[in-house]
Amino acid sequence: MTRNRLTFGAAVTAAMLASAAGRPAAGPARLKDIASLQGTTAAPLLGYGLVVGLNKTGDKQQTLFTTQTLANLLARVDVQVPGELLKVENVAAVMVTSELPAFARAGARLDVTVSSIGDARSLQGGTLMPTQMRSPSGDPVGIAQGPLSIGGFGGGSGGTSVQVNHLTVGRVPGGAIIDQKVTPSAMPTTTLTFALRDPDFVTASNVVKAINASLKLDAAKTVDSGTVTVTIPEAFKGSVSELMAQLDDLPVESDTVARVVINERTGTVVVGGDVRIGPAAVAHGNLAVRIATKLEVSQPSPMSYTGTTQVVPQTRVDVQEGNAKLISLEEGTTLDAVTRALNALGASPRDIIAIMQALKAAGALRAEIIIL
Repeated sequence: MTRNRLTFGAAVTAAMLASAAGRPAAGPARLKDIASLQGTTAAPLLGYGLVVGLNKTGDKQQTLFTTQTLANLLARVDVQVPGELLKVENVAAVMVTSELPAFARAGARLDVTVSSIGDARSLQGGTLMPTQMRSPSGDPVGIAQGPLSIGGFGGGSGGTSVQVNHLTVGRVPGGAIIDQKVTPSAMPTTTLTFALRDPDFVTASNVVKAINASLKLDAAKTVDSGTVTVTIPEAFKGSVSELMAQLDDLPVESDTVARVVINERTGTVVVGGDVRIGPAAVAHGNLAVRIATKLEVSQPSPMSYTGTTQVVPQTRVDVQEGNAKLISLEEGTTLDAVTRALNALGASPRDIIAIMQALKAAGALRAEIIIL
């Protein structure tokens, strides 16, 4: 439980530092960090291939598509071997994924992620064979290959093994090269449309004010909570890239919904700095019930011919109830006060999760609860 307490303390430290008198602000952020230009998003790439060079940690014989793929690969180099006769343990079938940037050109290199799809135990030390990467429409885009980096290791023998990190997923930095002519996204010529990553009317209004102040024109307008349009000024008609370079670094005051994020599996609680508590009273106590059973042997009297030896259970029940405490939370209580109140209760992260959910159900927690 000590470890969970440290997890909670570290999780709320950053938010507590942001707490101050009045409403804590999220602070200015660059436009490029909170919004993206529509029509210039990255495209996912997908490929299927083989990883070779494994130390007997590859797919087993029941993974039929691995041996079939290996037989097809050998046939390309004039080695004819039926797939059903192949018995290897150093090969694994994998799916290869990447993202094609919006303005990528032929010759660009991309990082790829390699994931096992069979029953391989580890991809450690493996090399990705040349794999065709395809766009969502099925068109070939490039080739991926190279040695894998998995960020961990594993080993063992005689029934004893050790493993650090996940061994069936790896990456090949710069492993894919675009070898086909790719039609890049076209830059807008009349209007720029920005999509906010976290839609919010206050943030959208602040984006419009920042852009208009930078351009000294009434060029930006709010469409909705997640969309802002900018009419390209005449001075930038032939150089939209320069306009984007000027707008991307604009500082914008962003606003977000107050949130409490809970991960019950790990006991982690992250409370946003904007969280407010309405009038409420929180009681915390615990009830411990301990039942102990002791078996005793009952012997018959000496020289007794009718008595028998019996096992007699002796059961003891103890009930201990912790000292319940009541903490009163006033209207507009800040994160700092909530944290100190919960610490005064001696609440663990598991208790804090239950308290947060109860406050939300009572209508006193003015925040959105997100459970991971």
